Amino acid sequence: MSYNQRKPRNRKRFPILVFFALVIIAGGVWAGTALFGGGKDPDPSLSGPSANSTHSKGAAKPSGDPSAPVAEEVVLDQPTSSELDKVYDIVISNGRVINPETKLDREGLNVAIQGSQIMLVTDQKLKGKREIDATGLVVSPGFIDNLSYDPNPVGVWNKIADGVTTNIAMHGGTSSPEKWYPYYVRNRTPVHFGASFFYTQARNQFKLSRYDTAKPEQTQTLVNQAEKALNNGALGISFSLEYVPGVNDKEILPLMKLAHEYNVPVYFHARYSDMQEPGTNIDALNELIGYARASGAAVHIDHINSTGGTFSMTQSLKMVSDAIAEGLDITSCIYPYDYWGTYLNSARFDEGWQERFRITYNDLQIAGTKERLTAETFRKYQQQGKLAVAYAIPKQDVIDSIKAPYVMIGSDAILEPGFNNHPRASGTFARTVGLYVRKEGVISLSDAIAKMSLMPAQRLEKQSPALQKKGRIAKGMDADIVVFDYDKISDMSTVDKPEIVSAGIEYVLVDGQVALDGEGIHKDIRAGQPMKSEFLRVKAGGATLLWESSQVPVVEYRSANYVDIEELNAHGYTVTWDKVKHQATASGGAKSTEVSIPKPEVGQLMLERGYTLVWDDGVQSELLSIGDRNYVSLSALKAHGWKLNKDGNQLTLNK
Repeated sequence: MSYNQRKPRNRKRFPILVFFALVIIAGGVWAGTALFGGGKDPDPSLSGPSANSTHSKGAAKPSGDPSAPVAEEVVLDQPTSSELDKVYDIVISNGRVINPETKLDREGLNVAIQGSQIMLVTDQKLKGKREIDATGLVVSPGFIDNLSYDPNPVGVWNKIADGVTTNIAMHGGTSSPEKWYPYYVRNRTPVHFGASFFYTQARNQFKLSRYDTAKPEQTQTLVNQAEKALNNGALGISFSLEYVPGVNDKEILPLMKLAHEYNVPVYFHARYSDMQEPGTNIDALNELIGYARASGAAVHIDHINSTGGTFSMTQSLKMVSDAIAEGLDITSCIYPYDYWGTYLNSARFDEGWQERFRITYNDLQIAGTKERLTAETFRKYQQQGKLAVAYAIPKQDVIDSIKAPYVMIGSDAILEPGFNNHPRASGTFARTVGLYVRKEGVISLSDAIAKMSLMPAQRLEKQSPALQKKGRIAKGMDADIVVFDYDKISDMSTVDKPEIVSAGIEYVLVDGQVALDGEGIHKDIRAGQPMKSEFLRVKAGGATLLWESSQVPVVEYRSANYVDIEELNAHGYTVTWDKVKHQATASGGAKSTEVSIPKPEVGQLMLERGYTLVWDDGVQSELLSIGDRNYVSLSALKAHGWKLNKDGNQLTLNK
């Protein structure tokens, strides 16, 4: 990002003690004392979503751990005779299919595609109008770049060539999604696209410098605009604290509260990128963890290998893993390079940058050229706002961070006209596999694919139903697919030639259409769809439930009916809550107790926060959250012994 105003950077330590005092106050007001370990078991929506979410379409799994076992055995589709006789639009045959959600990793499989959907994944022979022979090749979900920028008409093709089928601008984005989304729909963007509410862009309406702090009335205006943006499809909220150091907790915490209310993540470029006092990586991560703790909102730490973890990676990673163990919902990402890049006129290059990043002018190179810098050329290119690559990341930091179970892959770049870009704009995903899986064996191929597809989808899918069908290869999922040669996949882009496309990627399908094959990129394929947040609210009227002679409030969500889990206490169960796991337990055989449960108000948000209810038999049911209460579906009650009958709008439930 480029900012025009320049003045020496103030390296005064962010007032952490003041911040944490505000966190405690805010935590008490917004989230209840239970967030800080006091009081009775909290209502789960107050304690914040967990990194261990459960996807509504599959088995239980920790979203931050691609190697964790799932609850169901991987079973291939068993086609009927009519399915075997059918001629599908496309069949990808005899490939090594990897589905990170179910841990499927098997050779010799066939994938049937009809329209934009995967119809079958099987070891039986299938017929297709077009057959793609994937013998000796890997068949993977399309890669999701969630730390990208606007899908401009130059960079999108390099994304496809790198296996990316979904490009999401969560490092940046837009302050006006009601204009942003229609623009890229009209332009028939070839990859799927989405964006955050970009706080910096919205804040610029007040003509504040990067070192100024917004006034309370300005902050309230921004909160209102952010809420409007979320209701117009924004996938979350993004901050760039190092680039706009004047933004402080008084601006951030109200937006965090809003993010928790709407169940969307907040993406942060952290405040510090080094270990030189005052203001270190440790301070930066303490700040972000404090926001997560105070608000209950999900936090994503952008490119921790270059911001928040450089020179302190072991300690930084432990801080995040400890916060996750505490029950906070925190993820991160990296780009797989040991050099970063940004604009020379940004706050990152404020006075003292050589000492902070342990480099000299000669360690800077203008991206898209071979030119290394001197003091004189630095000043020239700084005035021009050029992007420079900085050789300033220890390689071990990349290795350590890519292993972390909550770290996914994000490029932090898209190629732009003029090619003054870091090579990660073209090679991030191929490099992850080619260098850190095949050559160096740092992580497994299955884990790498999870970090490049499933985990980015899970980070954003709670309020974006479209993303619930991406990042997986299974029946009913979207046909966004990458077919690559494991022995050849490599990044080819370089600092001086960032536009060179990756090697070894044989086919890319976007929404069931072949966008790349042996003939190259097909620029007539414009299959990209908008990835937007969606919010459902409690409506008036609807069904009523008579549960063993008690009249019980019921809500309808996506054609299913739900009741408050506390109602179980009146029907032979004791319900307890684990605030770390964000999981309720229903223990049977208890004496029924009288309960008084308020009816949800019309207009309240109905949210899938990833909370679960565990029954005596070990079965997990996903919960629906409304305000500070949680609801279980009537179908889950039916599966546990109650008989459900319906007469018009009257439901009855009895043993």
